Amino acid sequence: MRRKSLAAMLALASVVVLAPQAQAAKVVPEWAPCADSVQLLCTTLTVPLDYRNPAGERIELAISKLPSTKPAQRRGVLLLNPGGPGGAGLNMPAQLAAAGLPASVLDTYDLIGFDPRGVGQSSPVTCDLRPEQVASNVPPYAKDAADVAARADFAREVAKQCAESASGARLPFITTANTARDMDLIRLALGEPKISYFGGSYGSYLGAVYATLFPERTDRIVLDSVTGPGGLDPAGARLLGQGMEDRFPDFARWAADRDGTYELGRNPRQVKAKYFELAAKLDANPIAGIDGALFRHFTFGSLYGDANFPVLAQQWQALDRADAPAVTQQAAQDLTNLLSAQLYVICGDTNWPEDVATYQRNVEQDRKRYPLFGAAGANIWPCAFWATEPVEPAVTITDDGPSTVLLVQNRRDPATPLAGARQMRRALGDRARMVTADQGGHGTYLSENACANNAVTRFLVDGTRPAHDVSCGADSSAFGTLSDEQRRVRERAFAEVHPGLG
Repeated sequence: MRRKSLAAMLALASVVVLAPQAQAAKVVPEWAPCADSVQLLCTTLTVPLDYRNPAGERIELAISKLPSTKPAQRRGVLLLNPGGPGGAGLNMPAQLAAAGLPASVLDTYDLIGFDPRGVGQSSPVTCDLRPEQVASNVPPYAKDAADVAARADFAREVAKQCAESASGARLPFITTANTARDMDLIRLALGEPKISYFGGSYGSYLGAVYATLFPERTDRIVLDSVTGPGGLDPAGARLLGQGMEDRFPDFARWAADRDGTYELGRNPRQVKAKYFELAAKLDANPIAGIDGALFRHFTFGSLYGDANFPVLAQQWQALDRADAPAVTQQAAQDLTNLLSAQLYVICGDTNWPEDVATYQRNVEQDRKRYPLFGAAGANIWPCAFWATEPVEPAVTITDDGPSTVLLVQNRRDPATPLAGARQMRRALGDRARMVTADQGGHGTYLSENACANNAVTRFLVDGTRPAHDVSCGADSSAFGTLSDEQRRVRERAFAEVHPGLG
């Protein structure tokens, strides 16, 4: 692993954490209707590419605003991030409003969306990914050391493309810490002494980094579907194996209850056995290009929401009958920028191991610990061959600051499992409280759990935060159910941690 001297790292850290407002004069944004939304106002802000050199190159940030519905009751601004990293957030205020964000929250805040640096309309970056490289950044399930070595060749090529692309000179600067600094310049431009924040998935890590770098500028911070305190670092990637183990039993029970329809097993144990049987059969004889690794991959991605279960069961049934599964037609989505930006961030945030043998050992270990999917998350990523060093140490999340943070988490989340959320909770200490909902899937707020929803809304609206951590049961009767359209809109409002899955 690449290393710098401790003295050099500490010296660098002392430079880069300077407050942005000490480096740039306040610029009052000029708002105009967004080009593709009748609800939102848009503007742009320029920020330093490299905060160590504020007078150097600058890049543009695209920002949106959904003004408070009752300006006289307005408390301040609520910044939003959908996750990824690499998820575009410009339309997130309108998406959350359409997904059922309570009127009391819409009254209390101007909702502020933005495309993070390198993403969407904010000086986008690229890795010149070819179509066959765009499926997902998550590596395939590796059956053995040879599979890891083969993936290393793929990862090395992608890393080289990123470095040689038109935006390759920006590799060291598209990071979570710099995005947090951008957020503080947004705060300054809006004339706000503090900001509130709602971030889901990777956005939970971004929010924790902001709260660590700028603790006294936090008002009410909500972190949903919480990563570990390192974000999507090597440890966070390996947590995907744990997440699959936590979440899969929900699908197994659902399928077993419908064995008469799908014939995947009369009980959860048989459904789990069918998973391994299909993976082995597809490794031996792929169907329509679907091998065992891809089968595991789309099963994992389908566990993000219960609404995906019927289609997943139909796909399993078709594969079990040696038929090509039906493919649901969806609008084309260009993931090249999203996946490129994701690599820039995770590879720039953390120094990843470079030795292929390290990943081979991790894969062997996690194949045994988490047999459903562990040998995917532990497999090698392009970060192992990244062309540049991180320009600063990864931000260490601490409990130093005011008690302004609320975590909300599902017990059985495949992408950001409870184990990682608990690590983040411990890192934040008394700064945080955590609400845990007894449900599965990725994303908690605006789901159908009344207890969790009400806890978040109360905190955002009147600042009431639980005195202690709270465990919410599975009963959703007090909140009611979401319409199919609200579910679809809500899913679009949160970029998946690992886009392109499922």
